[in-house]
Amino acid sequence: MQFRIAGGDESALRELYECWSGQLFQLAMTIIRSRPLAEEIVEDVFLRIWQQRSRLEQIENLKSYSYILTRNISIDYLRKTSGKRIYNLDEVQLPPLLVEATPEELMISAELLKKINLAINDLPPKCRLIFKLVKMDGLKYRDVALLLNLQLKTVETQMSIALKRLHNAILFQLPAASRQ
Repeated sequence: MQFRIAGGDESALRELYECWSGQLFQLAMTIIRSRPLAEEIVEDVFLRIWQQRSRLEQIENLKSYSYILTRNISIDYLRKTSGKRIYNLDEVQLPPLLVEATPEELMISAELLKKINLAINDLPPKCRLIFKLVKMDGLKYRDVALLLNLQLKTVETQMSIALKRLHNAILFQLPAASRQ
């Protein structure tokens, strides 16, 4: 799709917007905590992608690039409006996440899905954000580390914590035969 955008295909940009705007909005909203500003930031991200379309062929991972662009624009806004405010992931108020079921996952009971969602929402803010970016948004650990200005080992550790907590939360919900 990025090659279509690089070639000036506006419909490809619209498709990209429809696919990623919700995820980018959540990231901007997490940082900015203002719906109108988060919406404006997402629009700015896609405007910049369009304006820089001649360089898109050089970008290895457009999704990671768009996340980093969203983060940078959001943080720039905070710096301009808040003086020297420091962005700390541990202080971030994240909206509750919901795991959306695919047809395959619909076989999971509603109660188990509820337990999973509760376990995800009980994760510490940084851990939950990393989990969301990796498992729900499909980013690689390396890309999440770059996006959040963290060491790769920190992302790996946070994912390990998240997965262990989720495992423990649902372990007792599974039939005894599947736990072996």
